Amino acid sequence: MGSLVACGGATPPPSEPDPAEADMTAAAPAAKSGGEAAEEGDGKKKEEDAAAEASRQVPTTCEQRDNMCMPPMAFVKRLCSGFYPDVALSLFAKGTPFTRGYLTRDTEAWNASGGSSSNDKLLFDEEVLILYQRVADTGGMVVSGAGGGYDVLRWDGTCASLMTEEVRLHVPPKPKFAPIPWKSLDQKTREAFQADEKVGKLVAERRKECKGATMGAVSAKCEKVDKQMGAALIEYVRGGGALPTPGPLQ
Repeated sequence: MGSLVACGGATPPPSEPDPAEADMTAAAPAAKSGGEAAEEGDGKKKEEDAAAEASRQVPTTCEQRDNMCMPPMAFVKRLCSGFYPDVALSLFAKGTPFTRGYLTRDTEAWNASGGSSSNDKLLFDEEVLILYQRVADTGGMVVSGAGGGYDVLRWDGTCASLMTEEVRLHVPPKPKFAPIPWKSLDQKTREAFQADEKVGKLVAERRKECKGATMGAVSAKCEKVDKQMGAALIEYVRGGGALPTPGPLQ
């Protein structure tokens, strides 16, 4: 009976590659060269710088959110972290697309963003610009009265945080306005106001009657002309009066 004998000097057949190792080798990404990594980092830095610069520019168009036309979120964050009365006039100017709201009651002014807020209360029927809608976090539960709220911009350049029920979109017969802080406006903005015949006369009269006073005891004539000048400033902006374009935010 024959038998099969393996010869000691025979060369064994080549082993088959491990399929798992082959897959891992194919999936491993090629190592990036130092130049490629640096180029990718530079590209990301440029994108971040461009986004930061865009957030500083005063917008002329809006983003549609919750059926309202609001400024870009990155811009709003910068705006409400500071105090920009000239920018407020630009945003409230005639023809801008941003959604206006009106107070349903008197309420205290506070700013959830941590920036400047006014010492003056927001008044019933005061006009504000809707910047952001905050949605209440109720954990999926329906809670009566937990409707979130809004961050808004006042005519004086300060932001305020309000409850949803404190704002309506319906325009009242005679809207009210936070007083424009004349002393805080840029010199070029004040010069543009004074170039208008009506506003210029009231500015000069206020300077004469108030003699530079901005607080404390003032005469009845000073109070009267101060209100007249404030109303004239609002009328000028709402009527499309020319003002210089404000610079970028900080």
